[in-house]
Amino acid sequence: MSGTLPVITAILAIGIALQVVASRVRVPSVLFLILVGVLIGPEGLGFVTAETFGDGLSTVVGLSVAIIVFEGGFHLRRDRLNEAPTTIKRMITVGALVMFLGTALAVRLFLTDDWGIAFLIGALLIATGPTVITPILQVIDVRGHVASTLEAEGILNDVTAAVLAIVVFETIVVANDPTAVPVGFLTRLVAGIGVGMVVASAVYVVLIELDAPGADAKRTVRLVTLGGAFVAYGLAESVAPETGVAAAAAAGVLLGNVDLPHRSEVEGFGRDLTLVALSFVFISLAALIEFDALLGLGIGGVAVVVAVTLVIRPVVVFISARDDAFTRNERLFVSLVGPRGIIPASVATLFAIQLEAAGEFAAAQTLAGTVFLVIFATVVLQAGLARQIAESLEIQPMKSIIIGGGRVGRALATRLENRGENVIIMDRDPAVVEGLQRDGFRAELGDGTETEDLTAAGAGNAKLLVAATSTDDGNLLCAQLARNKFDIGSVIARVNDPDNVAAFDALDVRAIDVSSAMAWTIDNEIERPTLAHWMTELGEGHDAQEVTITADTFAGRTLRQLGAEIPDGAIVAVIGRDGETFVPHGDTVLEADDRITFLGTEDAVERAVKRVHPHD
Repeated sequence: MSGTLPVITAILAIGIALQVVASRVRVPSVLFLILVGVLIGPEGLGFVTAETFGDGLSTVVGLSVAIIVFEGGFHLRRDRLNEAPTTIKRMITVGALVMFLGTALAVRLFLTDDWGIAFLIGALLIATGPTVITPILQVIDVRGHVASTLEAEGILNDVTAAVLAIVVFETIVVANDPTAVPVGFLTRLVAGIGVGMVVASAVYVVLIELDAPGADAKRTVRLVTLGGAFVAYGLAESVAPETGVAAAAAAGVLLGNVDLPHRSEVEGFGRDLTLVALSFVFISLAALIEFDALLGLGIGGVAVVVAVTLVIRPVVVFISARDDAFTRNERLFVSLVGPRGIIPASVATLFAIQLEAAGEFAAAQTLAGTVFLVIFATVVLQAGLARQIAESLEIQPMKSIIIGGGRVGRALATRLENRGENVIIMDRDPAVVEGLQRDGFRAELGDGTETEDLTAAGAGNAKLLVAATSTDDGNLLCAQLARNKFDIGSVIARVNDPDNVAAFDALDVRAIDVSSAMAWTIDNEIERPTLAHWMTELGEGHDAQEVTITADTFAGRTLRQLGAEIPDGAIVAVIGRDGETFVPHGDTVLEADDRITFLGTEDAVERAVKRVHPHD
């Protein structure tokens, strides 16, 4: 024990330091963790070996995985799943099946004659996992449906991989009875989810009924909730091996979708614990990689990596992500970024040890070598280059930053998000930021008049900044930074005192005079009540969007000729051309770079915008 403690301490210290470095250089932390793990392992400095942790490694890894999967499930909110429900369903059903069978076939063709080992590797490599997906999404910005698809796949397919792998091992590898796989898989899956739901329900009841003192309330919620993750995992594992992952995930998803008190406290605590667990597990397992097992696979191992990453994965994505919301480049991104994480590594290590104990050394080498080769290749190439891949495919939407999280900022953020914008709200008040995050907004603590805070919020990649605080001086300074320091194309500011409008105009900032805006709104209610009521419903089923014509099929044609290509429920209300604005008629000929304003139902306007201004 005395020799193990310094090793564990060093691993944790190195892991946490690497997390800080990764966040600074905007590279997924798993890349650094796995490289350092190899460096300090037997193939490197020999600081960590298979004997370092003894028999306790599997237990520590299991509990760490419980934290990671629970925290990932906790963030898998219903509204996130609804951003790409059909794609997510396909990815975790048909997609998982194609990955399972396709990988097994590739392993059977290139590496082994043993169908049992082939199916076992196929089951394990279904998983991507939050351990590798979350760090990627922390350093790159993608549209909501892309992020939710990757997150949901990571959590739910982790469960599928862990449960299916143990069933395949017991029924095919050990008992040679493939017919028992479906029943065994469903039995374990239902058992794990059932245990997780029971424990989550108990945790919820305790938190609602427990009247903790004000000073202890937040700490009590944190401890009870995270304690539930451990209880769910341990209880399920006592029922059947490898069902703990399903239980932890189910408990996380259920608790994440109920009205939990002090939710932000749980999220923050869980995020910190996950970073610590992630650091320890990735470094420790990477240290156990044996290069002899990897090199022993030869060209067959490389062929399997190529098949999994460049053939099977793209097939899975293009079968699953057929929704109109996905652009071609977004499908390519999801196809090229599917790194494997902790579940394949930990379970493969466990099975390899059991196979070696049974004298199946060749099978153990093939299993561990193939799984770790795919993990190593995908983490280094896909996770490590994820930001470069996203930039080359141009799938990172430019940000819309709102300074000020008051009523104006909230209302504006809601409307922008309903139109699919990538919105960040910045506020100096921690309580305001916490409230925004609790209500589902993407909010960050910061001062809009500070260059460093604006940089951290992504002002360098922003297309719009709105200064919406209650002070004109602060809004003016913020607008000046946005215009001169970051060269943001569209800068809008709230002006509370009409006498200050000229100062904003001098900066070429679009000033919204609160007094004039209120008078205009009241006048609309008096003179144009029907139109005013319709405008207030925008974001609740209706929309108005202005977009530039980029599609070649629209330029040079009249609105009458395009009638069938403009979706029912949307109309062209206004056209902007050469600095002038006019209401078109049926014989109006559209020109390239015209700015069209569509009015209509939210769905129809969205489809019209995509036809006039396609993303790819």
